[in-house]
Amino acid sequence: MAIVLYARKSVERENSISCETQLAYCRSVLRPNEREEKILTFVDNGFSGGNVNRDGFQKMMRLVRQGEISKVIVYKLDRISRSLSDFVNILGEFKAHKVEFVSSQESFDTSSPYGEMIVKILMVFAEFERTSIINRVTQAYGHRSDMGFYMGGRRPYGFELVPAVIHNIKTKKFSPIPSETDQIQYIFKVYSQENVSLRQLLKILITENKKPLSGSDWTTSKLSTLLKNPIYVKADSDVYDYYDRHGVKMVSDLSLFTGEYGAQLYGHTKHKSDALDWSDMKLVVLSHKGLVDSVTWLKCQRKLERNKQIGNSLSNRTSWLSGKLICEKCGYTMTTLKGKPTQNGEIRRYFNCTGKSHKKTCTGPKVTIYAEDLEHMVYDCISEKLSELTVGTQTTVKGNPIEVNDLKLKIMSIEKSEQQLVDSILAGGFNEDLLILANQKASQLKQDRLALYERLDEMQSRCEETREAVNLAHYWKKADYTQKKQVVLILIDRIMICEDGSVKIVWRI
Repeated sequence: MAIVLYARKSVERENSISCETQLAYCRSVLRPNEREEKILTFVDNGFSGGNVNRDGFQKMMRLVRQGEISKVIVYKLDRISRSLSDFVNILGEFKAHKVEFVSSQESFDTSSPYGEMIVKILMVFAEFERTSIINRVTQAYGHRSDMGFYMGGRRPYGFELVPAVIHNIKTKKFSPIPSETDQIQYIFKVYSQENVSLRQLLKILITENKKPLSGSDWTTSKLSTLLKNPIYVKADSDVYDYYDRHGVKMVSDLSLFTGEYGAQLYGHTKHKSDALDWSDMKLVVLSHKGLVDSVTWLKCQRKLERNKQIGNSLSNRTSWLSGKLICEKCGYTMTTLKGKPTQNGEIRRYFNCTGKSHKKTCTGPKVTIYAEDLEHMVYDCISEKLSELTVGTQTTVKGNPIEVNDLKLKIMSIEKSEQQLVDSILAGGFNEDLLILANQKASQLKQDRLALYERLDEMQSRCEETREAVNLAHYWKKADYTQKKQVVLILIDRIMICEDGSVKIVWRI
């Protein structure tokens, strides 16, 4: 049987007691007759007391379970554990294997019920202290994040960290790296074009040899992450409105969204059915200059969201017509199957009625409907339909964007004040005099808001506009699989496959 001296220290601090000193205190409480016995020491330097996953501790417990230990001595109780549940379990094991437990500073004898009770009470306070420390650290982290401080982690591409003083506190802030920011602005510019997907963007970057100047090569995942990051946007009223509508908590005041500085999004998203819940996310305006105007950045966000919606609806990527084909005879959908290889090794896809294959209630079309043939036919029909349509694009030539953004911020601020006033009135507690004052305030806010809207309309009416026709059929010729699927979802309600193999397209327009 042996006596164990155990010491633990979580982090190196100037005023914290070292493991060597702890062991010296443990030796001081050895009885004279115990000094001749076998003494073992176990040390865990740099380990937290929040859990028991410590090398030295686990080695000690293995000897305890083997019945080779008679007593365990520690400097203080919390050296064993700061978790009450863990500590109670440890005491139970000590008791089961008839191991005494001694603390050199608290002087408790666990062999008596009274001593065991006092130890448990002390551990309640030890766990409370640990929980309080975690809460303080968490709150401090959240507070520093809300103030726009750099909180660690990988630096975003395009920026370097430089020392800064924010709110009289030394910290770091992002500073643009010109050679990298040129690439970022190019990425946003290219992707904001309607006919460019993430894969096409990646292909363009590879073709033009625009590799990252730091880190590994571009991937669609990396590009998607970069494009979603508000750290690059010149955050203005439209960006504020975008995140506000998504349920993000706006930490920075509305007046800070001047269209000059980047922003930081942090927190945790939650999955809610097939969408993301952003209610636990926060947005704060930082102190570095934004790189991408809000119009371009928001175009990219809308594309990314639209692509995700389309991606969720694509259950069968074997044909861009999937989901639209209906058997006229039974009303069930038709799916794409692969036929047997021909003599020259070619494998042709064909459409099959699920009422025939799954439900066994239909005989399906009497002829084979090959996917490639039907796709060519529908492709030509869509080209003809698109050639009949013209869409105008509007381009603002004149106007002061700073002044427009300022007016929008003022309008949004008034609307928030109006909503707060309405909420206060509905909550009750107003006497007759206060209600009169509230109504007067509401009337004044409404007048101010309408006046600002008039100024905004007047300013926008002075802007010169140009319109040019867009040839949709031209873009259709360049469409990839995803874009074809999207166009079909918009233009076609269903495609009926008749028993004789003829086709009827039911258009939405």
